[in-house]
Amino acid sequence: MTGREIREVLDHAGVLPSKQLGQNFLIDPNMARWIVSQLEITADDAVVEVGPGTGSLSEHLIGQVRRLILIEFDARLAAALKERFRNDPSVEVHHADGAKFDGRALFKHRPLKFLGNLPYSCGGAIMKNLLSRPHPFERAVIMLQKEVIDRLAAKPGTKDYGILSLRTQANWEVKPLRTVPPEAFYPQPKIDSSVAVLTPRTTGLPVFDYRLFDELIRRGFAQRRKQLKKQLPDGPPWEEVTASLGVSITVRGEELDLAQWVDLTRAFDPHPLKDQPQKAGEIFDVVDADDQVVGTATRGEVHAQKLIHRAVHVFVLNKRGDLLLQKRSALKDLCPSLWDSSVSGHLDSGEPYETAAIRELEEEMGITLASPLEEIARISPREETGWEHVRLYRARHDGNLRFPSAEVDAAVWFPLTEISAWIASRPADFAPGFLECWKEFTHL
Repeated sequence: MTGREIREVLDHAGVLPSKQLGQNFLIDPNMARWIVSQLEITADDAVVEVGPGTGSLSEHLIGQVRRLILIEFDARLAAALKERFRNDPSVEVHHADGAKFDGRALFKHRPLKFLGNLPYSCGGAIMKNLLSRPHPFERAVIMLQKEVIDRLAAKPGTKDYGILSLRTQANWEVKPLRTVPPEAFYPQPKIDSSVAVLTPRTTGLPVFDYRLFDELIRRGFAQRRKQLKKQLPDGPPWEEVTASLGVSITVRGEELDLAQWVDLTRAFDPHPLKDQPQKAGEIFDVVDADDQVVGTATRGEVHAQKLIHRAVHVFVLNKRGDLLLQKRSALKDLCPSLWDSSVSGHLDSGEPYETAAIRELEEEMGITLASPLEEIARISPREETGWEHVRLYRARHDGNLRFPSAEVDAAVWFPLTEISAWIASRPADFAPGFLECWKEFTHL
């Protein structure tokens, strides 16, 4: 779209660009085309675009992707977009605030990419809402004021390096691409913008507790010129920690790189299972088709020989009726990085089913129940369950969660309708055992 066409759309919609809303519309069609090309889209992709405005980026995606999801805060522009694309079933337009949009509704659309000419006024809040872990995106292209992009990509020891840098880089590889001058926009901002591509960080870091990481970096940069030791909570001996990091005991937060911050987080993590995704030497009862014990074997032997054994799954629901799902750690020997039941686990030799379920709730999610468990299904052993006799329980919990990072990558409460839609479109995103439990749960 040219500058003239964009002004016509704004006039027709009755929109006078708002400085308060950070409305600066891209009017350079060549730049718009180039920005969209950085998504590296395929016909199988869905794209979420936040702040589409007049559709100057959107128009280069129409007909090129499986689905286009537009999230526009301005009601008049959202209405204009709905009218413009009313005959295209591949486009859905939401009149919504990108900083508050429910990202749980997006997982079912994977493979998914993110595009945003983000408002200067709330770009950071939008990124925190939609691009923080766990997120469904495999690539993101964003445009923001240059100073913010500089902060996202900043290195230790620079003035731009801080909380935003670390929060972003813990999840994404950030690559600034080019500066966009003010004259590419209407109205012209007083500062330069910049485009960056973000790709998920998948290697190079050990697993770590992201919530603890976030707490520590907030403390560490509360007074950035102050020594880090004086800003952190009580933890392991500081001299030992700094020695393991290879830094001085007087180090400041701004001097640690991402890998050192992650190692610091792991040093402060008191969880007894932070390094232990599973125990290969655990002893399980081996049982027959009628769930009668016929022997014992180690975890490794049970899985390698496909011996029938016992397990529990627990579906934890909150007061809204949302179901807690966990994303399994990439370190798990079975179904790594797939979504699974709230908690699940094997029975130790001689352990009753309900006792194991209560233990797993505490170990995997830090949940101590205020009311009894309810057994809701028994599932016979089959390939999908990993040759397990499964007892499925239901529980209620509305408190905090605390899980070991070695076992659980993330935990999210999902509406049941979203889970159903997600399973229908992306069953491979889930552990097979969970899918068997879900079938039983939905037929109750």
